[in-house]
Parts: sequence; C-alpha cells; structure tokens
Amino acid sequence: MEKRNGPYSYSKYEFNDELWSNQWYLQDTRTSSKLPRLDLNVLPVYKSGFNGKGVRVSVLDDGIEHNHTDLRANYDPEISWDCNDRDSDPFPRYQKVMKNSHGTRCAGEIAMTANNVKCGVGVAWGAKVGGVRMLDGAITDRIEGEAIGYAVDKVDIYSASWGPNDDGRTVEGPGHLAMEAFKRGVETGRGGKGAIYVWANGNGGGHSDNCNCDGYSSSIYTVSIGSASQHGLFPWYGEICSSTLAAAYSSGAYKDQKIATTDTGDSCTLSHTGTSAAAPLAAGIIALALEANPNLTWRDVQHLIVWTSEYAPLSANPGWQLNGVGLRFDIRFGFGLMNAGGLVKAALNWTNVPEKSICRLKASPSEYENKLTTGEGVDILLDVENCVVNYLEHVEVISNIKYTRRGALQISLISPQGTKIQLLSPRPLDISNDGFFNWPLMSVGTWGENPNGIWKIVIEDKTNERNSGEIGTFSLIVHGTNEMPEHMRNGPRKYNKEYNNNSYGDVFEYFDSVRNSDLNTVTDDIAAAVPGSHEAEEFDANEIDPEVLAAVEKELQRIHHRKNYLPSLGL
Repeated sequence: MEKRNGPYSYSKYEFNDELWSNQWYLQDTRTSSKLPRLDLNVLPVYKSGFNGKGVRVSVLDDGIEHNHTDLRANYDPEISWDCNDRDSDPFPRYQKVMKNSHGTRCAGEIAMTANNVKCGVGVAWGAKVGGVRMLDGAITDRIEGEAIGYAVDKVDIYSASWGPNDDGRTVEGPGHLAMEAFKRGVETGRGGKGAIYVWANGNGGGHSDNCNCDGYSSSIYTVSIGSASQHGLFPWYGEICSSTLAAAYSSGAYKDQKIATTDTGDSCTLSHTGTSAAAPLAAGIIALALEANPNLTWRDVQHLIVWTSEYAPLSANPGWQLNGVGLRFDIRFGFGLMNAGGLVKAALNWTNVPEKSICRLKASPSEYENKLTTGEGVDILLDVENCVVNYLEHVEVISNIKYTRRGALQISLISPQGTKIQLLSPRPLDISNDGFFNWPLMSVGTWGENPNGIWKIVIEDKTNERNSGEIGTFSLIVHGTNEMPEHMRNGPRKYNKEYNNNSYGDVFEYFDSVRNSDLNTVTDDIAAAVPGSHEAEEFDANEIDPEVLAAVEKELQRIHHRKNYLPSLGL
C-alpha cells in the first residue's frame, strides 16, 4: 500500500462532546504543515480499535467527583479510596477557596466518556478510572505509602500530579513507606508485570527548580512527564532535569490554549494547566498501549516511551543532544513528545525486555580532591569494568556533599561514550547549607549505552559567592540489561524527519499492524462507539480513494468480531 505524504486533516473525525473542538492536543489543528505537529497522534489509535478498554487507572489526588456526568460511566469504585476520611468514597470536599477540583480534572483527561455531549473526550475513553483522595489533609509517609500501593493487585496505572514544593529550595523524596510501596508496586502489580506510575515532573521553572530535587518524579520507578506548549515550546513553569522521560502537551504562554477536562460541580473547564495536566495525558496514552499488549512490564513501558517519543515537534528548542546510541535527549523534554500511535504500534509486536541487572560502584573522598570552593570544580572518576549491564536504562548518582549554599552547586555526568548530562542545575533560591545526604540524582539520558569504562562526575560552583564545602562519598548505580533488548537489534532508532508532515497513509500502517499482530486485542466497534467517525476524511492534498477507505473500514469490522484473541493473554 502506497504511503501518501501530504498534510492531512481529521476534520470529519469528530466526537459530539461539547469541548472536543477545544482538544487541540488530540487532533492536529494546525493550519500549515510548516508548523510543528500539534497533537499526540491518538486518532490513528482510535481508528485501529483501541480506546483503553480493560485498563484501570487510579488518580492519586484530592478526590474525584465520580458522579460527574462525564466520569460516572467509567468510574471504578474497586480501585478508589479516601485516605483522608478513611472510607471508600473519594468524593472531593468542596470549599469556597479551594475547590479540590484537581483530581477530577486529571481523571477527566484520562477517561471522560466519549460521545455523550458533555465536556470532552478522555485520551483512554474506554478505560476505567478510580481515585485515591490523599491530598486534602495532612500528607504523611503513611498516607503516601497507602495511596501509592492501594489496590495494587487491581490497578494498572497510577497517575500522580503532585510532589514536593516547587519553590526552588526544597529537596524531598519518598519516605520509607512510600518507597516500599513503589517497590511493591513494580514487583507485584499487574500480576508481577509491575504497576505503571506516571508522575508530573513539577511546575517550579519560575523558581529555577530542578526536578532531580523531587525524589518522586526522579525515581526509577516512575514515568516522569514534562510539558510542551501548544507551539511546541518549553513552558515558563517547566523544570529541567535528567530524569524526565518524555513530554506531553499542556499550557504555555498566557494566550496559548490549555487543557479541556471535567471540573467539580458537574461542570467542564478549558483551563487545566501545568505538568499536572501533562501527566494524565501520558497515563491515558499508556492505557492505550496496555490494551494493545497487556503483557508489557513496567520497564517495557519505559523502553517503549524512549523508543517512540518524537523529537521533531519540539526540535526548535535548544539543548537536544544525541547520546552514545543515537537517541535524542533533552533535559527539558526527555526523549521527546509522546506519540500514541507510535507507542501502540510498537507495543503490538513488542518483545519483553530482558531481566534487569544492576552494578554499583563507590568512590570515597580519599580518591579525589574533596574540597570545593566558588569558581572551582571537583572531578570524580569511576571505572566501571566487568559490569553485567551492557545496555543501560537508569543511572543513579548517590551524592553526599556538605556545602554552605546548596543552590550554587552544579553537577554533571559524563559517560564512557562521551555523553554529558546535567544532573543538577544551580537553584539560586536554595540558600540551604544542608547539602545532600545520600541523595539520588537520576538520569535516563544515557539509555541504551554500554556503561563499561570511565565515568566522570563533575561538581562545580560557578557563582561569584564565597561558598565552600566538602565532597563526601559518591556512588554510581547503573540499571539495565546484560542482553540486548530485541527492539535494538536492528540498529539505532530511526527518527521520522517527516513526522511533522505526517500523512493519512500512516493510519493504514496501524490497520496492517492490528490485522497482522499476534497480540491483537481489539475489543471495540469504533463504528458504534464513535458515530460518524467513518466518513471520508478531508485532505489538504492527495485526497484518498473512498473505495480504499471503505475497504479499510470493512477490515476493521472484521477484526472486531474476532472475540477469541489469544488465550495466552487471558482475554
């Protein structure tokens, strides 16, 4: 089948929900192919029959208005709980000043009901959504641990849009109970495949905050999501850090469009903003992938995001670099803008990544100059040899520093293959003299590289202040696999330079992928679920043959009737 590379429009692929036309991030609303791609590429996924059906997502927040017209059909009480009032109803507490609408907004982005006229369309509008109310009261390690681990035997994805203060001063991470809940989730969740934790990476850009000072979003167990504006730019509130895995659309400059979703009082809003809005979109995209392939592990999901997120729509931003295996990475956006179509397509025929291995190496102050003052730097060299890891995933640098002004510190990591990643940027508002004690600075920027060789940790203070301190023990922990993951065997990732000029021909690839895949799990009749969605689409050029489109639609209907998909998937 020949691909057609003209710009396209899905103008007739519409839902009847009142805010659908405002959901610019789900449909390519740009007026010229010269502009950056303006959506998360979800429509081809819907076309191929996936909408998140069978996937359960829990929103950890301030509650969820589960009787909302646009949420009640998809609400799942079995995965819902109120940690604040100690009961099974996570309904938010209404206040005049604080409406406690945050959780309801996040839940709507994921699973608003499609074609019910009300509000908009959730990214995974066939998924079930629950809520754990835990932010409307004292937030303790016990509360966090309970929320992160609630119904871990039932929940597929946890979505969280909260963390420590984004004030550019705070350094805080999960306590003992919360960390144990994370570990238990990835070890036992989803029948041993691991729960997926999606985390907003923070809104502290206005305070020069760095999300590596947030131990939740910078955890190896979480999918850390940043934001991109409507124009494909890094937003003013965005935080930079080497632990960000990918980005999704959200609010940007004052006049940019924001995110449409449900609101408390059975209302709708066009004003959801920040990384709080980006993370639920990512959670919804992951739900589509889990429907396509329920066998994905929590690490598979991270590999898929690395391998399918797109650089092209965000390429106008500075800071992009190629790592040692040809992956594009930016500490603003991770590996790029999430691509639902690419993610689901890859998931359909995905081979699970090999078992994880870990190598640890420690350097003590006797091995390097441990005194640091303003205008100087300290280099720590660590020689990794005979490591069982040959293909990197996460890298953690466990840091111990005593310093008179913590916010003056800048820390970088240089891999054996020469990839330089900034682990910590200066934070001018952080005047603490507490330094760092066993604090993990995490990076995904060297993903896929071989860790064997000399690593260099560079610690600097480039301010003009009179600061001083001591460098303590530093440790390097590398996570990855001994064997090459299957998806890397065909060589470096090939980026689609024409992604911004995507064509309707790409949609047919998804139909072929669904038709031929051994992991076919199509469970919805799109013709019934999306009335009117099968009319011939309009094109700016290269109009498609209606007979070809009709043949494709007929094939989709045939796929739908294959109810006995694969016993091995337990469907």
